[in-house]
Amino acid sequence: MAQNPGSPQTVNVAAAPDGTTRKKGNLYTVMQSQLDKAARAMDLAPDVYTILSQPKNEIITSFPVRMDDGRQLLFKGYRIQHNNILGPYKGGIRYHEDVSLDELKGLAAAMTWKSALHDIPFGGGKGGIKFNPRLHSKGEL
Repeated sequence: MAQNPGSPQTVNVAAAPDGTTRKKGNLYTVMQSQLDKAARAMDLAPDVYTILSQPKNEIITSFPVRMDDGRQLLFKGYRIQHNNILGPYKGGIRYHEDVSLDELKGLAAAMTWKSALHDIPFGGGKGGIKFNPRLHSKGEL
């Protein structure tokens, strides 16, 4: 069933409001599926599909942070810049211990499409830091 976290084959099970369970796929895979369906429905040009199917930039970084007790911990951060054809990248930062590259790629793509559909002159981006902010002091944050 579930593969390595963050891999495109990861499957999460979520409870629906009626108490039943449903499978929740990888967000990037879901985004690709939605793009495929929309591209077929509107007969999207192959070159436009290619541009929209992948982020323009994927940045992965690791950085040390000094904890209150003097230790230094290494955190992983991501920034996805999906598309900036309509304007500069727009999108916040997600702080969560399970944040993944694929999740952020899906969220950045969704921001690209939301901005375009609402005629907002921004492209889509999203960042994330893999940690639980509730476990850290204000000084560490």
